[in-house]
Amino acid sequence: MRLVTFGNGRARVGLIGDDGSVVALDDVAPGAPPDMIGVVEQWSDVEPRLRDPALRAVGGIPLDRVRLLAPIVRPHNIFAVGWNYADHFMESKSFHPAGKTAADMPKHPTFFMKSTSSVVGPDAPVRHPGKHSSALDWEAELAVVIGRPGRDVPEDRALEHVFGYTIANDVSVRDHQRERHGGQWIKGKIFDTHCPLGPWIVTADEIPDPQVLRIGSRIDGETMQDSNTKHMVFSVARILSELSVGVTIQPGDVVLTGTPSGVGDGRTPPRYVKVGEVMEMWVEPIGVLRNQVVEYGS
Repeated sequence: MRLVTFGNGRARVGLIGDDGSVVALDDVAPGAPPDMIGVVEQWSDVEPRLRDPALRAVGGIPLDRVRLLAPIVRPHNIFAVGWNYADHFMESKSFHPAGKTAADMPKHPTFFMKSTSSVVGPDAPVRHPGKHSSALDWEAELAVVIGRPGRDVPEDRALEHVFGYTIANDVSVRDHQRERHGGQWIKGKIFDTHCPLGPWIVTADEIPDPQVLRIGSRIDGETMQDSNTKHMVFSVARILSELSVGVTIQPGDVVLTGTPSGVGDGRTPPRYVKVGEVMEMWVEPIGVLRNQVVEYGS
């Protein structure tokens, strides 16, 4: 099942119907929560009504006539993992031990956070940092939406806490990430508009194994990343288990799971994103997350 948040004024939750149109939940499931976090929290009550084949066949609003927002407009928390593909670790310019090899990979996931104010949806503009930096980079990532709360979750039970999956672009301002603020990554990761999410959430029942998904990116149509989540160093289950040590993950949290090699900063010379270029992040079978870079003041 694919779930969206859409609207030009009031945000509404919708279901992608069998014909590809958007069916508003409040039209077909009276009393359903008005926002995605509420739907996630009350999924055991909402889901049976949405599984009705007759409902899924109801004609809705053509997809090209709605404005999709981030599936969760304001997540409770946005957790992220760095260096979760060995090839990206090796290309990273933010870590340079002498004779770096894959054996230098961290033994546990490297966590950081992005701000909720950085979230935008599909086709929303992403601001170039302008006078603050020219080192604007992309990162295609599988994003996990938490559906059940938990703390100290065992790895073999971790996927039970997943509501679904979407796509993220962990937009990064590399010089702010690497060279400023005492080596902390967070400032280079939280510029406004620098966490596109979407285009929708695919519920976990349709992706029983998140470790077999093709993932990649294109900039202005040129393929930059093309990999598979099977190459993750730390699986989704391992990430959620370690994240939940002493920390309660909760419905509406979003967890970015890392990016494969092919980012702009890893190239020689670096290839950063310019104003006007279109970034496309894709994960099969979820879809494509598309955003254009605009001037800083736009």
